[in-house]
Amino acid sequence: MNHSASDQSLYLESEEEEDERKNLSEEEDDGSVSDTSDAYNQNHHQSKASSYSTAWPKSYRQSIDLYGSLPSPSPGFLGNSSMSRFGSSFMSLTRRHTPESLPAVTKPLLVDEEAPKRKQRSSHSLLPSKASSMVSHEMAISNDSSFGQAVLNGVNVLCGVGILSTPYAVKEGGWLGLLILFAFGILCFYTGLLLRYCLDSHPDLQTYPDIGHAAFGTTGRILVSIILYLELYAMSVEYIILESDNLSSLFPNAALSIGGFHLDAPHLFALLTTLAVLPTVWLRDLSILSYISAGGVIASVLVVMCLFWIGLVDEVGIHSKGTPLNLATLPVSVGLYGYCYSGHGVFPNIYTSMAKPSQFPAVLLTCFGICTLMYAGVAVMGYSMFGESIESQFTLNLPQNLVASKIALWTTVVNPFTKYALTLSPVAMSLEELIPSNHGKSRFYAIAIRSALAFSTLLVGLAIPFFGLVMSLIGSFLTMLITLILPPACFLSILRTKVTPTQVTICILIITVGAVCSAIGTYSALSKIIEKLYT
Repeated sequence: MNHSASDQSLYLESEEEEDERKNLSEEEDDGSVSDTSDAYNQNHHQSKASSYSTAWPKSYRQSIDLYGSLPSPSPGFLGNSSMSRFGSSFMSLTRRHTPESLPAVTKPLLVDEEAPKRKQRSSHSLLPSKASSMVSHEMAISNDSSFGQAVLNGVNVLCGVGILSTPYAVKEGGWLGLLILFAFGILCFYTGLLLRYCLDSHPDLQTYPDIGHAAFGTTGRILVSIILYLELYAMSVEYIILESDNLSSLFPNAALSIGGFHLDAPHLFALLTTLAVLPTVWLRDLSILSYISAGGVIASVLVVMCLFWIGLVDEVGIHSKGTPLNLATLPVSVGLYGYCYSGHGVFPNIYTSMAKPSQFPAVLLTCFGICTLMYAGVAVMGYSMFGESIESQFTLNLPQNLVASKIALWTTVVNPFTKYALTLSPVAMSLEELIPSNHGKSRFYAIAIRSALAFSTLLVGLAIPFFGLVMSLIGSFLTMLITLILPPACFLSILRTKVTPTQVTICILIITVGAVCSAIGTYSALSKIIEKLYT
């Protein structure tokens, strides 16, 4: 069935690409049939390796690379290969190739014990040379990321909107609750290293869903993917609530009445935010947004500097001594602190994009060190300044007559407009994979899926407009699974014959801590949300 170029841009696999892949596979097979036994073994390995790259979700690598600001291999965030696409791909909705949809045919599934330590490669490096030459100019994913770029990408992923709620987390848990922040930082750093060991166990593992697949089969891949996508969807809801709260703070008297409907400031700004980001959600190539959103590190630092300036230089000062420990609401702070380290879904992509994978532990240590210091600094300063009156976002407490407050507020407002589409797109792309590639209305269905997802985040945000409690729920239920429970479980499953008793003990301990914190935090957050909804 014939399609226009624009029709083909909104689904992952075109018929022409499938024919090209089949031809490449046939050529590869024809050139390798020199011995019956060797050919059988090679095809056997290829079929196993391909199961990682062809199973749902095939779009994970591409979408998370954009979300994690990994499109450029050059120093900084802008790469020549990506710059060449700006003029056409951004406005014309031109589709980027999905690396995971292309079969891996050059490496066996298991690592040869006699071979040197494998260097991690990006997904498209698994292609034969002919296929690589066909797609390399359309993809900016590479394994040339430097140490500095990997650190920036890691900090950009870790240090998000969670930093706004760390003073509120201290209020909920007390000063001693800060120990939970540092404990989670140490545990999440260790589980990040476990993901690296899982990736090193098989040469064709590239992403977190791949790890789930290797550990627990297709069921594990689907389960891990659903959890990761649910977390991204929930983060998109948080952006809507964030925009609604902060814009309402800037313009408290805003309202709109149409017929018999009246929208107050929070509802109005939630709706306007959704309408504003909707066109970006429709885009297939989010390269420009990924470059702009890479400024999230700068935005986070700027907001932190504004908070310290207001507290130490302007009129607010330090007033509150605070509470040492608040056991009644401590479980809420557990979820908030857990949310702060939600980056494991991107860590495998960062690792496989590095020119020197051996530097990954140092990259992780640097990222966690920087982010933990920023989280702790903001938590101490914000709670010391506003005490028990601290809101779920400290920007809502800042005096609006100060220049530094306006800078912090507008920085907080602007940043999610670039992050929203990048956060929701992986979810949309995974659903679009379920559309038959030869369907005549695939473009319509893709736009419908993305629009439905965007408006559903609006409805959820309006239904439960509690930024701090929703964040605590995400951190307790989803982030704990992704950061503390699944990594050691996958590690024990994949490397079961190679782990030491000490590693087994540590992994079981981390899983136990994660499960307990998840159960307590999820119950507490849900009960408080329900209480607020019905009071």
